Amino acid sequence: MSTVATARAAAGPTTAPHRRTALDWRIRFGVLSLIWGFSFLFIKVGTGAYAPFQVTLGRLAFGTAVLAAAMAVKRERLPRGARTWGHLTVAAFLLNALPFSLFAYSELTIPSTLAGICNATSPLWGMVLSLVALSEDRPTRRRVAGLGLGFLGVLTVLGAWQGFHGLDVTGTAMALLASLSYPIGWIYVRRTLAGTGHSHLSLTGAQLFLATVQLAAVTPLFTTLPSRFPLLPLLAVAALGALGTGLAVLLQYGLVAEVGPTTAQMVTYFIPVIATAAGVAILNESLSWSTPAGAVIVLAGAALTQSRTRPGSRNPD
Repeated sequence: MSTVATARAAAGPTTAPHRRTALDWRIRFGVLSLIWGFSFLFIKVGTGAYAPFQVTLGRLAFGTAVLAAAMAVKRERLPRGARTWGHLTVAAFLLNALPFSLFAYSELTIPSTLAGICNATSPLWGMVLSLVALSEDRPTRRRVAGLGLGFLGVLTVLGAWQGFHGLDVTGTAMALLASLSYPIGWIYVRRTLAGTGHSHLSLTGAQLFLATVQLAAVTPLFTTLPSRFPLLPLLAVAALGALGTGLAVLLQYGLVAEVGPTTAQMVTYFIPVIATAAGVAILNESLSWSTPAGAVIVLAGAALTQSRTRPGSRNPD
């Protein structure tokens, strides 16, 4: 979802209106929720046979190929200007190369269910950072309460009252750092690429391409070429890239254009639910009561932090 937020923030009002598609937006919303929810299962399956950097590189390569095809069909051109490409290079690292790699490494030691729930903390980190970096974002009692509630949910998921017993600290920290990287990238893009006049698709395609180049340069330094390519993990990586990074971006772009960013962003609250269900049902991952309970609290807190004061309200809370 990060690439779409980047493109939306950067494209600004100059982007041409999106034409309504024949497929109802609710169906596309459900498909997008499933794709992103299953992404954490795909990561887990992929890292069972390939190094985390290799999984991330494959993910980005397949995702870039899908966007390149979409750009060719729509006859979109890549952005121009060294300054724009410089900012996109940073955005590619913060919103793709870094968090994708961190999630891949985290799932070597933590369940995909936990990784999916950690991903849901991104709006919480985003609120904290926006209050510091974006002067137009003012704290309200409701949003501050949501922040506190959200982090209470995180502590519940992690089993803080048990002293985090049985929790892999390194893997969990990586997943939480990945979710923190997204809002850092969003704020950077908002400050540097807003109003460039380029289309969503053009910016996102360039960003994914740059992230692929970054991983292509790093991966050979830390991994060796696999001697064999097991089919199931390879298909998982292909699905992660083509569906979870390529097609999902196109679906979300269409949803934002048709029903607006507020409704489109609601997909965030379905991702951990689907990720948890997939991890338990397909991968047989264990699930204690604190995981779903904490996830509900996290999502409730995240929803409060994203709430906005209604126009004309005298007493925002």
